[in-house]
Amino acid sequence: MAHSLKSSTEAARSNRPNLSTDAIRSTKEDLAACFRMAARNGFEEGICNHFSAVVPGHDDLFIVNPYGYAFRELTASKLLVCDFNGTVIDGDGEPEATAFYIHAEIHRRLPRAKVAFHTHMPYATALSMTEGAPLIWAGQTALKFYGRTAVDENYNGLALDHREGARIAAAAGDADIVFLKHHGVLVLASTIADAWDDLYYLERAAEVQVLAMSTGREVLPVAPQIAEAAYRQMREGDPESARAHLAAIRRQLDAEEPQYRH
Repeated sequence: MAHSLKSSTEAARSNRPNLSTDAIRSTKEDLAACFRMAARNGFEEGICNHFSAVVPGHDDLFIVNPYGYAFRELTASKLLVCDFNGTVIDGDGEPEATAFYIHAEIHRRLPRAKVAFHTHMPYATALSMTEGAPLIWAGQTALKFYGRTAVDENYNGLALDHREGARIAAAAGDADIVFLKHHGVLVLASTIADAWDDLYYLERAAEVQVLAMSTGREVLPVAPQIAEAAYRQMREGDPESARAHLAAIRRQLDAEEPQYRH
């Protein structure tokens, strides 16, 4: 299912910017932590899914996982730095082809999306395969995403060219969460902490909705005015909560899988 992206790196490496700053190192460690914890939570699918983050101080470069590695294998030093032409500026290996074509266009066309997480995590992906809007605003956790979702209705096979990435970016619009019909989900955020927090709670919201639907009983949505009010309550504390959530997963990994930082 996964496809390696072949690119030339020699010229780019000879002219590369300084990528050894503390901010870039911290970003790589945060991203590596998210890969590891995503694997623990069953969010990965083989070697096919991908997370990316714009390089601090370099809006024309992004960090992404290399082709051929499962999430649970990734470390900060294994992550690649690429430009929007597919050239690997730093790191060993190549990005997976669909990772490049999706993430390069997302970061190029949506400057607000400093971070993009794409997974085929099972419950959210299951809802991308159903008729109608994926989320029913019935569970409290789901209300975190009230008014923040979009659906890319036009599944067109694997994203193996720039046109597919551009189409997905257009479908995202102003949304933070994009359900890719018949495919998976895309989480867009301004920080890694926000992206991780949304990814985690999106799958939890999808899981309880699938369980509720499986009972065969009617799933009752919250009244719109209450849903809107609850959403606003949650969003007020989201940035602080997201930072604490990321710090918590890093503490767990520091104790149990400290190699993610290397």
